[in-house]
Amino acid sequence: MARLFGTDGVRGVANQELTPELAFVLGRAGAMVLSNGSSRPRFLIGRDTRISGQMLEAALVSGVTSAGADALLVGVVPTPAVAFLTKALQCDAGVMISASHNPVEDNGIKFFAADGFKLPDQVEDEIEALVYQPPNGARPIGAEVGRVIQRPDGLQKYISELCSRVPVKLDGMHIALDCANGAASECAPEILRRLGARVTVIHNDPDGTNINVECGSTHIESVQALVKAVGADIGIAHDGDADRIIAIDHRGEVVDGDHILAICGLRLLKQGKLPHNKIAATVYSNGGLVQAFREAGGDVVITAAGDRYVLEAMLKEGLVLGGEQSGHIIFLSDSTTGDGILSALKLLEVMVDTGQPLEELARVMPVFPQALVNVPVRSKDHWNSQPEIAAAVEEAEKQLAPYGRLFVRPSGTEPVIRIMGEHPDRDLVETAVRRVADQIHASLGVE
Repeated sequence: MARLFGTDGVRGVANQELTPELAFVLGRAGAMVLSNGSSRPRFLIGRDTRISGQMLEAALVSGVTSAGADALLVGVVPTPAVAFLTKALQCDAGVMISASHNPVEDNGIKFFAADGFKLPDQVEDEIEALVYQPPNGARPIGAEVGRVIQRPDGLQKYISELCSRVPVKLDGMHIALDCANGAASECAPEILRRLGARVTVIHNDPDGTNINVECGSTHIESVQALVKAVGADIGIAHDGDADRIIAIDHRGEVVDGDHILAICGLRLLKQGKLPHNKIAATVYSNGGLVQAFREAGGDVVITAAGDRYVLEAMLKEGLVLGGEQSGHIIFLSDSTTGDGILSALKLLEVMVDTGQPLEELARVMPVFPQALVNVPVRSKDHWNSQPEIAAAVEEAEKQLAPYGRLFVRPSGTEPVIRIMGEHPDRDLVETAVRRVADQIHASLGVE
């Protein structure tokens, strides 16, 4: 039986794989495991803007309250807001209903512990065990049943927290902002304006079905065009649950998560504020990031793909900064999880403090040519046992050696296999990656 929890909670097509029935059982199991011995446990629940969110919220709340825990509903908020509010409001756990950057038909349920951190594997396994084998004990009745408590003030608490964490003065700065019709739609423009910026915002009118649709951090063409059209100093694009950021300089050029790690990390290094002179990044990060840090006297701890592995390395090594090329960045001194809006403020702070445009700041990191292809597949199971795929990967690795590298892995959140190659010769790496992608499609691809 495949593990229910993936790299970022439980994901699936809403009402097909991630059903209300499953959400109910997850809520009940989560409340039983994460109640921390409280006589009246409190679970904070938030969601993004996708249409299935309220359906799953209702089922999840039923599960939580049926176990005797109170459900605090904060409505539509970014994922990092749930992490922050769980700890700030002294809840036993937090739950976010979101599929992040995935299409609208998908959704997900991810849990946060009382300290605002995502759950370790062993705790997820405890919840999963109760999902498959629910206990037969008596359920709470009467006054012991959990209550539903509305907390509409939650979003404003998060907004105030970010403004106080990074009180950068943005007077005179013009920002083009893409909210992905998601959870950032209300709070991101308000935060930037409260700090003094002039904000031109797009894709901030969610209707339940337009989240991530040709917008946001995975579809940056519209914010690139907006930056140039309005003459903005910087463009910022978030994803559906606002835990990511991709930036755009005034020319319309992309400044991705690796660049942001370099800009913010090297500044901390120069200021003597980077513990152990290291940051954490994944195997998918550009080799230029490592080169930039080593030339400056620092280094990069390389982890497996996925923000949970970045966080694991940061906690183990005592680091304060880590992230992914996709724009999921963790500033551990300020947040327990990736926060796209916080990351935007940190980047803007460097721009203000140095007086340098984003284009110039991004030059601190050389960029090695990369090619990334996502291949939709019928099944991700046992993909690496296919002899034709193994042969194609081996041949590509030989082509890219000794100066390049190749990574092939199944996505933890989508039915795709990701192939990433890196090499100083762009044509060579693109050809090698395409050949592997073609073989995976031939063997496992969706027609």
